[in-house]
Amino acid sequence: MLSIGEFSNICKVSTKTLRYYAEIGLILPQEINPENGYRYYAIEQLETMLFINRLKAYNFSLDEIKTILQAEEPQEEILCAALIGKKKEMEKEILESRKMLHQLDDDITNLKQGKSIMSYLDNIDVQLVEVPMMYLLSIRKMVQECDFPNEYRLCFGSLLQKVQSEHLTIIAPPMVLFHSAEFSPFGLDTEFAIPVKEYVTGTRDFTPGLCLKTVVHGAYSNLSSVYTRQREWAEKEGYECNNALYEVYVNDPSQVISENDLITEVYYPVKKKAARG
Repeated sequence: MLSIGEFSNICKVSTKTLRYYAEIGLILPQEINPENGYRYYAIEQLETMLFINRLKAYNFSLDEIKTILQAEEPQEEILCAALIGKKKEMEKEILESRKMLHQLDDDITNLKQGKSIMSYLDNIDVQLVEVPMMYLLSIRKMVQECDFPNEYRLCFGSLLQKVQSEHLTIIAPPMVLFHSAEFSPFGLDTEFAIPVKEYVTGTRDFTPGLCLKTVVHGAYSNLSSVYTRQREWAEKEGYECNNALYEVYVNDPSQVISENDLITEVYYPVKKKAARG
């Protein structure tokens, strides 16, 4: 048997941490002296502590580690699945870090060249285009920010089912229209839509007319910069908003290898500002 001090020294874990682990049921002393409360650990528990430390190094939470340790199913199967999940999380974090490093390099280069850190906005192309009327098969609802990923899946799934059941003809990629300028306590007024050839129950006319258009290659996180650039362009050229901003998803996120392959078209319907008298 090992005293808590010896166990702590071997595993490089403080006695305070060991007492906390015992408190939450993660690893319990093999024996506690009823007279003086001294805690003792079995030699076999050294490997358990090393196992805990290893999973902590992989960014497992204590609750996740406890679940693995106490699993009734074969621990190897649960552990393997959990490690695969953590590996995917780390790979995603590494990709994000590489993107951030690339962005940092660009910003440093711009600053060394005497440019603004925000000069990348000048490279965002804004075109003034006329978009013809179209029929939209759509679902409009209030959506909370955290619910968007799930609502995309549910709403477009429902719309595609209707397209198939009614033998409709899709004439353009799916889109999302944003009818409110800001989130309310009830969410954002959002319309999920698919342009179709036929006019049937559930469709409506949509006439965007004159729009600012920007094609975005890459992650959806880039879209805020596009919105900013379009607003600045409109202000400078004397235009104002005339309808709901909308995004067209040229390719399916589930079908691309990397988010860098995503293609999104951002449309900002506008009209010329009235001349001031």
